[in-house]
Amino acid sequence: MFLKGKDIEVTKKACDKFQYFPVSIMNFLEGTRFTIEKHDQQSSQYKHLLMPKAGGLSFALNAMDGKLHQLIDVTIVYPEGIPSFFDYLCGKVPNIKVHIRVMPIDDSLLGNYQGDAEYRAYFQQWVNNLWQEKDQQFACLLHAETKNIEQ
Repeated sequence: MFLKGKDIEVTKKACDKFQYFPVSIMNFLEGTRFTIEKHDQQSSQYKHLLMPKAGGLSFALNAMDGKLHQLIDVTIVYPEGIPSFFDYLCGKVPNIKVHIRVMPIDDSLLGNYQGDAEYRAYFQQWVNNLWQEKDQQFACLLHAETKNIEQ
């Protein structure tokens, strides 16, 4: 519980500074890197994703006090399996698939996550819907034919 509160305090301090400068905030809703073991431990309802943690995203959106206008959702798929950092360094990652979508951050996504049970339920449902779509997108990317992009 202490670490959870500490994460919120660190996020709050960062967001307080960010309010006055152009900024992008990265939030990883799964909270950690995907492994089969973690997926099995969570009994995740998603085939390709760990369970999302909605509270941190809600807190960041609200801490920015309406100054964030878009959410960029990025899905990265490694069709040949999840590579190690060393694989990257050695050029052994032949294929990466990425899906990017931009979504507006409207007022319905802002509220008191800790103090308003109705908002918290709404926001968690919104994140779960996002995760359902992301899981389906992941499956499509994983099984889609690779297209080479030439520059």
